[in-house]
Formats: sequence, structure tokens, C-alpha cells
Amino acid sequence: MEKNRMVKVYRNAVGLSALAIALLQVPAHAQSADESGSNESADIVVTGTRIALPGAKSNSPIVSTSEEQIKLRSALTIEDFSTTLPQLSGGVRQGSQGSDAFGAQVLELRNFGQSRSLVLIDGTRAAPFSFRNSVDVNAIPASLIKRTDVLTGGAAAVYGADAVAGVVNFILNDDFEGLTASATGRLSTHGGAQYGGSLMLGTGLGDSGNLVLAADYTQRDPIRAYQRDWAATPNQTIASIGGVFTDVASGRKFGFGDDGAFTTSPSATSNVSENYLLVSPLKRINVAALYKYDITPQVELYGRAMYTNVRSTETGTPGATPASVNRTVSISEDNPFLTDQIRSQLTFVNGAADVNVSRSLYELGLVDYQTERNTLQVQTGLRGPLTSAVDWNVYAQYGRSTENTLITGDGLVTNNAGANNFASIVNTIDIFGPNAPGLADALGKPINGFSRKRDQFVAAATLSGTLEELFSLPAGPIGFAVGAEYRRETADIDQDTALLTGNTYRQGVQAAYTGSFDVKELYGEVLIPVLHDLPLIREFNVGGAYRLSDYNLFGTHGTWKVEGNWEVDDNVRLRATYQRVLRTPNFGEFAGGVSSLPFNALVTVDRLKPRYGGDPCVLGTGNAEQCARFGAPAQGSVDSTSAGYLTGNYYYGGNPDLKPETGFTTTAGVVITPVFAPGLTLSADWYQLDLKGAVGVIQPIAAITSCYITNPTAGNPLCNLVTRNADGSFKDAFVNNQNLGRLLQRGLDLSASYTLREDWVPGDGLRLSYQGNVVTSYEIQANPTVEAIQCKGTFGATCSSDGTTLVQPDYRHSVGVGLLFDKGVIQFDWQRIGKVRSSTAGSTETIGAQDTFDLAASYDFLEGLTMTLGIYNLFDKDPPAVSKGGVFNTFPDTYDILGRTVGLSLTASL
Repeated sequence: MEKNRMVKVYRNAVGLSALAIALLQVPAHAQSADESGSNESADIVVTGTRIALPGAKSNSPIVSTSEEQIKLRSALTIEDFSTTLPQLSGGVRQGSQGSDAFGAQVLELRNFGQSRSLVLIDGTRAAPFSFRNSVDVNAIPASLIKRTDVLTGGAAAVYGADAVAGVVNFILNDDFEGLTASATGRLSTHGGAQYGGSLMLGTGLGDSGNLVLAADYTQRDPIRAYQRDWAATPNQTIASIGGVFTDVASGRKFGFGDDGAFTTSPSATSNVSENYLLVSPLKRINVAALYKYDITPQVELYGRAMYTNVRSTETGTPGATPASVNRTVSISEDNPFLTDQIRSQLTFVNGAADVNVSRSLYELGLVDYQTERNTLQVQTGLRGPLTSAVDWNVYAQYGRSTENTLITGDGLVTNNAGANNFASIVNTIDIFGPNAPGLADALGKPINGFSRKRDQFVAAATLSGTLEELFSLPAGPIGFAVGAEYRRETADIDQDTALLTGNTYRQGVQAAYTGSFDVKELYGEVLIPVLHDLPLIREFNVGGAYRLSDYNLFGTHGTWKVEGNWEVDDNVRLRATYQRVLRTPNFGEFAGGVSSLPFNALVTVDRLKPRYGGDPCVLGTGNAEQCARFGAPAQGSVDSTSAGYLTGNYYYGGNPDLKPETGFTTTAGVVITPVFAPGLTLSADWYQLDLKGAVGVIQPIAAITSCYITNPTAGNPLCNLVTRNADGSFKDAFVNNQNLGRLLQRGLDLSASYTLREDWVPGDGLRLSYQGNVVTSYEIQANPTVEAIQCKGTFGATCSSDGTTLVQPDYRHSVGVGLLFDKGVIQFDWQRIGKVRSSTAGSTETIGAQDTFDLAASYDFLEGLTMTLGIYNLFDKDPPAVSKGGVFNTFPDTYDILGRTVGLSLTASL
């Protein structure tokens, strides 16, 4: 109780302080930055280190996206520009239907899983949501971003756990002064739109500080499958919407077509997949305040307050497939809805007929998850110079994310008395034929599910600077940073009683749980200048960092890094890092209860289909001895891809016995800035990510492949993850989290940029850029007892580290050519995703390299008025088709599904 009171006091104090400063200090009109009288120098932000020194350079490879580049994408959300960066893999996007992110956008670096990439705002943690460590970057307004840094290679010693694959650091424009308003629209030529606006006000607080207020609104319209020809799924059938009825006594069948026509040879299925969502509709409001104020010349108050409300609709984990029934009920002879045709097919005994009813309950609608998410983060801190060479910084921040989801299109199977609801209404509601009136009111019930709350509190104190006031080495003073950090996180997931008991048609059994942990940390970092101004050694520095983390649940662990920087001369710089990284299990992994879906959802729900590929023993691809050992059916004797072959449940959830993941990351690279070509920068960095004990799940397709194809031994532990019935069909699948074997990736990051300013170049110059990623090896070992599989350049769930991103290309690049003018720029971009092959054993399917192109221009028509026009996916490239394992015949997590999109943005500034 006392803790909650103190948190409330703290939050109120932040808001009152910022408001008081604004009211007392705001001038009569907004000033430009040049007009401001403040003598405060810009804050130094170097992603990857806490040693903030003028001229500091990162020893880790960093890809930066500037404010101008973001605007050239007509960006309303982070997704509008982040998807072009080669280091970022698919993650969760607007097309990720069936995800439990419920409308969020989640970043993922290097296909290493969304929980292994840390998201920062100005170098401090962003507020997470849900049960993972993921951040909904939709909570960060694109209009407020000054720069985005993507650091790859790990940074756990500097920023703490989760920075395994790297960090994404959003640098906000806290120095802005003036007034800017913008309106943006993005329209797809095949249907679908996204539009919104932003307002940003920045003002100096006298000569002592700055206050920035920002507000954004974004709306995205839904896109359904019928709006894209490539998304047609004629084989994605559901139970007949008109119904198939079987008289039990006589065996006579009758039913109704989709058009309502009576027939004695009814089709068992219908197809309504054209109405399924491809892109989730979204409405988002962001408001933010950034402030800094010099209380005294030695003490600056600073902080931020950010609030986001997001409302979205998507299909949820079970997919959009409508509810259905397949049960025998008693039809009364006096049922008022019996026509002569129906009555002639039934056998009445003692005034009733037993009838098996198999029909979709499409009258209830598609299953939708309507989610509202509120994200709040407040931060306040004090900083200043301790001496002329040493600075101090203390801050505290609190973040909370709350989500509430209303599930529509489903209903309750039984009532409070335990009676089956459908059986109870068959003689009072018309159940014969499609669009049955009254059926939705009788059976449909909105369900309050997935009420999720996540809290995070962080407090830290840091001293940083140099030791020059004590001593200096011949090559210069030693830079350092030391500090302490405390972090506490809690999560609470609550469910409707119907979900806890499995009393719905489509949701399975969902678990509710709570969890919490805290960690106390000490950290230190040092940068030592060793040599300088010598032949072939203009500058040679070595550095290191260490972080000691004491978790109340996971024990005490140390992470560290060593690094070196050798600047040969003005032309060449060499850099390298070697780090130990750590990730502790997230709430869903260590605290989550066991939930379940029907196992056959893996063949009836489009999004889940990549997790199952059939029974190798039936398909003829399995080892005969192993198939016989486990009692599998004979080859070709049954359809192992039918729903009836998967009879039990698909169990998933947490594991309280999980241990932290540990690993090592290595980078080594060269930066070339030739003096004979001013403005040219080239870089190449080799990297290796080696993570052992990785927390994850083994999907049925991977377990079955290992058991019956790649490692068909009696003692293969993965065989126990998918069990069989007495007749050999598959019964249950167990995909609970566990510490797996190893994730090992090696590759190259390549970068080039050149701004050419010659007389023969039109305009003010020509800007060329290239960012590329080459994966030379990516091995996933599902269990220490089985062989690793090579996953570079593949697609499919077998090689997905977390079941989210299903494409693992071995090459990606983004190339840009920009023509610069006095009042604008014309930019042409080319994105390539390399060729990939199926990771399914025995498959020879491939997807060719995919190229998309963008053309954008920005021009200042008047002073303070800028228009940006862009055509994205210029040549209207469809996403590639895949025969099996995709979602709507492709992979929306990786490839563009919008088609040609026109973006227009108008920005007015005062």
C-alpha cells in the first residue's frame, strides 16, 4: 500500500513540476533555435555506451535513420520506415493476423526473436506490454523522433538484460522550438488507407531550458482478403454455413447451400476466407511532453511523459474462423421451422428425431479481438556537472501498459446449469440454412478476455566523464562511467471465466497468471586511450564494461564487454567488440499457466498452419523403422493433413524451471573514409551471435521432423512432444517453453554512403547510400541431444526462433539515391530480400529474391510549408506466393502486402 502511494506521489510530482515550469517560463511567442538565448550545449547521445564524450564513436555497428529519412517515408508509425532496415527482421506488423500482440508493432533484430531486442528511448528503457519483454513501438510518435539508432551485436553490459541481438534507440527531439503541424495520408491503390496528423510545440523556458509538447493521431483502415487477388484461399474451408443434417435413425442426409437452397446432397464445407482480415484497423492517439530546465548552473531537471491509446481489431490467436457445431440434437415433431422437405427426411420416434447437425455458426460473425491498449511512461531526473570533467545523472521512471480485449464472433458452449446451449435452442430458433434469424442473439456472446497489465519501475544513478583532473595517460585521459540501477517489473493476465474453463466454441483454454521480479545492478565502463599520433596509429583505444545483476528469481549474473578502436589515419578505422550477454525469461515464459487450443487448429487456422506439415509416416518421408516403433499408420492410408487426424489439444505456456539465456557476441569491422573522396564512408562488420540455453518452444513440425526424418532414434526426446492415439493418429502436442539448445548466427553488416557535390551534379548534390546484411550461417539446435539445422536463407516454422518471423533470408539490402536541392530532395530507394528455400525436410520449394522500389520527394514551397510526396512499392510488386506454410499464401511478417501506396504529407512550421 505504501509503495502504491509513493508511486502515485512520484507521478503527480512529475506532472506538476513540468506544468509549473511551463506556466512560469513560457515566453509570449515561440522562438526558433537560433533565437533562443540558452547557452546549453546539445546533449551527447552515443548509442552503445554511457561514456558521453565529445567526438565519441561507437565500437559497435550502428545504423541510423534520420528525421529527414523518416519524413520521406510519409511515416505515421514506426513500421512505415523500420521495415526497410536490413538488420530488422519481420517481427509483428500490421499484417500479423492471429498474433497475441493484438495490434502492436514489435521489432525483432536478426531473426533472433522479439524478446531479444531491447527498445530504448533516449538511452533508457521503453515501457513493455503484455507478457513478453517486447515494446509496442506504436506508442512512440514518429513525429517526435530526431534519430533512430539500430545497434547490433549485443549491449547487455551497458543496458542490461534483453539486449542480446542488439538495441533500437529512439532519440527524441527535446531541443525543438517553434510550432509544427502536419497532416499525412497513405493510400494503397488496391484499397486500404492510413492517415493522421501531428502537432508539436516547443518553447524555451527563459534562458534555462526547453519544453516540447506533442500530439499525434493515426487511423488505419482494415484490408480484407478479397481486396488482394493473391490472398485468395479456395482450400481454406469451414463447416457449411447452411448446415449438413443427418437423420440418425435412417442415415439420410440433407442440407442447405450457401444460397439457402435445400439439397439432399449437401456440401460439407463453405469458404468465407475472403472476408478475413489482412491488415488490422487501428486508431491511435499519442501525447507526449519532454522537458529540461536548469534549476541551478550545476543542476538540470529533465524528463518525459508519454501516453498512448491504441484501439485495434484483429483475428486473435485462434484465427478468424467462425464458430461451429457438430453434435446430435433432438428435433421435436412440432418444431415450427420444419418445412415439408425437412420433415420428409426425418424419423420421429415418440415425437422427436435424433439429428446430427454439422454447421458453421457464421451468423455470430468472424472471430475478432477488439483491443484497447493504454501505455503510460513518466520519467524525471536530475543531472549536471560534478566537476569540469565528471557529470552525474540520476533518474527514475515508471511505465504501465493496460490492455482489455473484447472477443466477438464466439459464444458459450454450455449455460450455467451445464446444458448445451445449441441443443437447448434447436426447437425455438431456426437452425436450418444460412443466415438463420435469431441464431446470433441466442448463441453469440461478447467475451471479455486477455485483460493484461504490465508495470515497470526503473531508478538509476550514473557518474561519467574522464579522470583528467586526477591524471592523464600520454594518449589522453581515461573515460569512465559507473552506476547503479534498480528495476522491478510486474505482470497480471486475467481471463473471463469462459476462457479459463474452455467454455467457448473457438478459444480453447486460456490461463490467467501473475508474476513479478526485481533486479539490483551495479555497472561500470571504461575507455582507455593507449596510443595516438604515431605512424599508422592516429588513435588506439581499448575499453570494457561490466554489469553485475542480482535477480530475486534468477540468481546473480555478470555480463561484460571488451572492445578496441584503432584509427589508422583519416582514411581507415578498425573496431571490434566481444561481449557476454544475458536474457532472463519473460513473464509468459516463466510465470505463464498452461493454455490450450484444439490441435486441429493447426490445419484450420491459416496463421497456425506453418506449425504442422502432416505425418511423415503417412506421407512416405519418414523413417520406416521409427514409424513402426511409434505405431504410426501405414503410408497413404489416411489424410494426415485433415482436422480429424489431430484429435487432442495443442498445449502451450510457461515453465517455472527456466534458466536465463547466456551467450557471447563478437563484432569486428573496418570503417573507411578516404580523403581523396570527401563525403564517402564505407564500413564492413563481421558478427557472431552465440546464444546457449535459448528459451523457446519446439513447434510440432520441428518435433515431428526431428523424430521421424532427421534423427529417427528411439531416444530422441523430441518424439515425446507429439503423442499418438491407439490408431496411430496424432493426439496432443506440447509446446511449453523450455531451455533449448543453441542459436548461432554469423554474418556481415555492410554500409556505404557518399554525398557528391560537384559542379556537374544537378542541384546541390547527389547522395548515395547502401545498407546490407549478409548471413553466412544461422544454426538452430532445438535440443542439446539433436543435431543443429542450418537455417540461413530459409522460410518456414522449422527455422523460426519464436514462431513469429517465418522468413530467414541470407541477404537483405536497402539502396538509396537522393538528388539534393536548395529547397528539397528527390529520393529513390531499392529494397531487396534474398532468395530463400523451404526449411521443411524434403521440400524443394524456393522463393526468389524480391525487389521493391520507392520514389519520394520533399519540397519547401514556402517558408515554413513543406510537402512530401512518395510512391512506395513503385511497381506494385505482389508478395511472393508459397504453396505451404504461409499465411494467405505468403509471409506478411516479411514481405509487403499493401502493394503500390501513395503517401502525401503537408507540414507547416512557425
